[in-house]
Amino acid sequence: MIEELLPESVVAVEAHGDDETETAPLYPEEQELVARAVAKRRREFAAVRACARRAMEKLGVPPQPVLPGDRGAPRWPDGLVGSMTHCDGYRAAALVRATDLASLGIDAEPHAPLPDGVLPSVALPAEQQRLGYLAARQPAVHWDRLLFSAKESVYKAWFPLTGQWLGFAEADIQLHADPGTSPHGRFRAELLVPGPLVGGRRLAHFEGRWTVRQGLVATAVTVPHT
Repeated sequence: MIEELLPESVVAVEAHGDDETETAPLYPEEQELVARAVAKRRREFAAVRACARRAMEKLGVPPQPVLPGDRGAPRWPDGLVGSMTHCDGYRAAALVRATDLASLGIDAEPHAPLPDGVLPSVALPAEQQRLGYLAARQPAVHWDRLLFSAKESVYKAWFPLTGQWLGFAEADIQLHADPGTSPHGRFRAELLVPGPLVGGRRLAHFEGRWTVRQGLVATAVTVPHT
């Protein structure tokens, strides 16, 4: 599911439901991080890292620990950039050589409405207005959840380039649906704060893609070298 949203240079590995990655072994330094966590958190932590290590192997990189860095962002082996995501019943990791992309971000969420009262803290007034228009055209898609996921992917692509926080109100996202019966499309995130420098050029926006399948919404952002 995630793979279809990404260019061919990216290796994506995903796991659904009670995959064998649920009991994947952890490195000692990873085990320390979740030693006191509840069982569900430990399983998710291990499963998404198993996906990441499979992606490393496909790129010819020896599997190794994936430890959190600043603000919890994963630290990847030298020469790689990547992103991970997990929600109930789904885990995924996407990795690419740093020579092929400057950054990327992925996110998956249950395809269900956001809890009551959450949307105003996530969406700008203009975004909320556009969501109403989209919902009138395609009511089967939970556009509020899709917007939330897109903002998560934007942040995951943003942070490795800047080392700074990006709030929900600091990116204005326009969602677009592609023609066809299966709900999928693209989005554009206009950065409302100074964007990162990539190849000496300051970026003003990010581009991403989305899909809805198997009870999930998935989004991905890729940042090419300029």
